Amino acid sequence: MPVSQSELTQHFEHVLRLSRVDESQSVAILKSHYSNTFIVNAAMEAALRLKARAYIVELPAFNHETAMGNDLTAYVGHTALTDHPAAQQALMAADLVVDTMMLLHSPEQEAILKSGTRILLAVEPPEMLARMLPSESDKRRVVAAQKVFEQAATIKVTSAAGSDFQAALGQYPVVTEYGFADEPGRWDHWPSGFLFSWPNEGTAEGTLVLDVGDILLPFKNYVREKPVTLEIEKGFIKRIHGGFDAEYLREYMEHFKDPEVYALSHIGWGLQPRAQWTALGLHDKNDAIGMDARAFEGNFLFSTGPNTEVGGPRNTPCHMDIPMRHCTVMLDDLTVVEEGKVVAPEESLSR
Repeated sequence: MPVSQSELTQHFEHVLRLSRVDESQSVAILKSHYSNTFIVNAAMEAALRLKARAYIVELPAFNHETAMGNDLTAYVGHTALTDHPAAQQALMAADLVVDTMMLLHSPEQEAILKSGTRILLAVEPPEMLARMLPSESDKRRVVAAQKVFEQAATIKVTSAAGSDFQAALGQYPVVTEYGFADEPGRWDHWPSGFLFSWPNEGTAEGTLVLDVGDILLPFKNYVREKPVTLEIEKGFIKRIHGGFDAEYLREYMEHFKDPEVYALSHIGWGLQPRAQWTALGLHDKNDAIGMDARAFEGNFLFSTGPNTEVGGPRNTPCHMDIPMRHCTVMLDDLTVVEEGKVVAPEESLSR
């Protein structure tokens, strides 16, 4: 349902308060011509209500000859901020950047965060922002799972569809998303509610079977015809087979002509009870980037491609996010998701 400008502004004020914005803070709103004007205006008005020093940094659109489609996650690493040090300095001068343009996976974003500036990404439709308005309980749920994830040395994923996947952990940090940026140098995304890490280099092995109903992003498609089987060896997808969806995925990844697009990137699970598996089918493909799919409670979410944001070696533009249902996820000997239901830690089930 539509959300009014007044309601969206109130929601932004709530999220900026959670992000510790007050009269002592400066807030930069990063936008381009394709940014949602309702979101830009609500962010500015909310920052002013909180008496923050607010300003807008507007950049031209960026396109690359390899990119396909309009999805903001379909080509990553290079943005309109690339080779634009003046704009980067303007963003680093702020305490908080509200990103309505998408800097994710870019070295410029990492430089801004390392300066201590916080970044809050907000690019989804206002309806989605309102439905998944973050709270302190969202943070507690995700942080409780983070503590367990950080202690694990291995992850194992199985499913009735045939998935049998494992990897070693510990080389890379655990990253949390709970919807607000409340610590220096923190990046977060509203809406969200999940966590992830990366397999140790070269350790991801086994088979992941995408069953009917699992989701391929950025295609924003549900697997519909028959399962897609991914065979993984030493951290890379070596073979993709199945029906039409498998063929489509193979052709898309081959388009980038980069062997690193087949690497396993982040892996984790969803913890947001207000995110819905069905929601993707209710939005036009150009409306949203699919955060319901990434965050719905109990999914196993794995991705492909880059890991530079945590100091890894792979800077590749193709980044697939693939949420799977009905999986069992184990950290060492602890089951955290059982057949698509979150079962541990106990705090993650609190509402």
